[in-house]
Amino acid sequence: MPGWLRDTVFYEVYPSSFRDSNGDGIGDINGIIEKLDYIKSLGCGALWINPVFDSPFRDGGYDVRDYKKVAERFGTNEDLVNLFNEAHSRGMKILLDLVPGHTSDEHPWFKASCRQEKNEYSGRYVWTSHAFEGIPGHPYISGTTDREGAYMLNFFAFQPALNYGWLNRTEKWMSAPDSEEAVSTREALKDIMRFWLDQGCDGFRVDMADSLVKNDDDRKSATAAVWREIREMMDRDYPEAALVSEWSNPVQALNGAGFHMDFYLDHLHNGYNTLLRDYEAGGEDNSFFRKKGKGDITRFLDDYMPKYRASRGQGYISMFTCNHDTYRPARTLSEKELKLAYAFILTMPGVPFIYYGDEIGMKYRDLPTKEGGYHRTGTRTPMQWDHSEHMGFSDNPEAEPYLPLPDEENAVTVEDQLNQPHSLLNTVKELIVLRHRYKYLQADALFEPVNPGKEKMPFVYRRGSLILAVNPSGKRQRVENSVFEDRTIIYKIGKAAIDGSDLIIDAQSFMICK
Repeated sequence: MPGWLRDTVFYEVYPSSFRDSNGDGIGDINGIIEKLDYIKSLGCGALWINPVFDSPFRDGGYDVRDYKKVAERFGTNEDLVNLFNEAHSRGMKILLDLVPGHTSDEHPWFKASCRQEKNEYSGRYVWTSHAFEGIPGHPYISGTTDREGAYMLNFFAFQPALNYGWLNRTEKWMSAPDSEEAVSTREALKDIMRFWLDQGCDGFRVDMADSLVKNDDDRKSATAAVWREIREMMDRDYPEAALVSEWSNPVQALNGAGFHMDFYLDHLHNGYNTLLRDYEAGGEDNSFFRKKGKGDITRFLDDYMPKYRASRGQGYISMFTCNHDTYRPARTLSEKELKLAYAFILTMPGVPFIYYGDEIGMKYRDLPTKEGGYHRTGTRTPMQWDHSEHMGFSDNPEAEPYLPLPDEENAVTVEDQLNQPHSLLNTVKELIVLRHRYKYLQADALFEPVNPGKEKMPFVYRRGSLILAVNPSGKRQRVENSVFEDRTIIYKIGKAAIDGSDLIIDAQSFMICK
């Protein structure tokens, strides 16, 4: 386990929208370099950067055309290596986004695989025996190539699935996970990882990490075996490199597959979802951190605690403020509500991630789809740095930004919030300082609910020797518990006080005591 994960906070950058350094309206690698000092000033010690590899960008770069080449819109391979070096000079780490389960249909591997004559890439993707044989239970395309067969998709029509084999095989064309073609795909993946690790990359966030071996059982045992093999390579040759999975099943991802971190994804009605986005389209938001929410922390704990207990010591569950696939929390949460939500996320076990712009409360915007974003497009808008032209995203007044910026004069910006002592931005910075200062707020310190209960406020929890409490409700609360005796409040949002063994905590407040 890389030791640096214990005390770090990640910052996720969507590169097209972060900072345009060359005036073409699209963010780029040199723009990220320009803002490394800002990211470090937040207290974040590492970045996760969404895909920067060559791509037709029909799915925001998750349709890779060349894994070893930086997309021209972002710069060059040399620029990316420079980013690694600049980050390292500041004591920071960089994770790249790795898409192992599919490529673009423009990838040279796939073009070669489409040929009728057999070649070294014929088995790199999943193909049936003939054009009129589909793949039950899976998306596929037939009749568009010279090759006699239908090919499987991982999701969109332009994302053919790479072949890591099938655990449960029912057809002759299904490869075994240890077949020559499946092993070749695994080796190609390791080669890509080595290529970037050798140039200074500090690890990878892995897209759809559980999607490799097809017809895998519910335990994803065959897919986990692929990742364990990769983890062995990393432990041997790159012991400080880190892997975080898009899996949202820590028992499988951490215990089984050997990932260092697993994202607690925003799945409808799971524990994480009930905290920030407990709504369906057009419905009422009953999130725990909403002042008018139902205030039931047990909906979170009933889902989270079994996962936490089963995976503790194997790796870290990673909670995030948002990501490029998820509605920004400011879609429904006020600034006060965001402060409490972030206070909770940044004082929980595991390794937290902040999505660019969430630290200032950037809004979700209802926008037409761009590059396969669909409803996700409104979460990928340009970073709002200041009130200059294009809000500081681009210095070229003639450039058309990657996505439109808000017209409102009172739109949130970094510049404004830096000068406001109690802004959301400065609250986030304070919380990260505390996380670095106290080992009991870091990734591996014990978490224990103290007073869980349905619609019971405040929620009190223990991290090591520290006691924390959060009251997102609209009413002042008083709770008696011996855990508060002889304690001193070291940090608070809103108002809180300890009176003997009683905690008095105002509406929409948070506190930490030792």
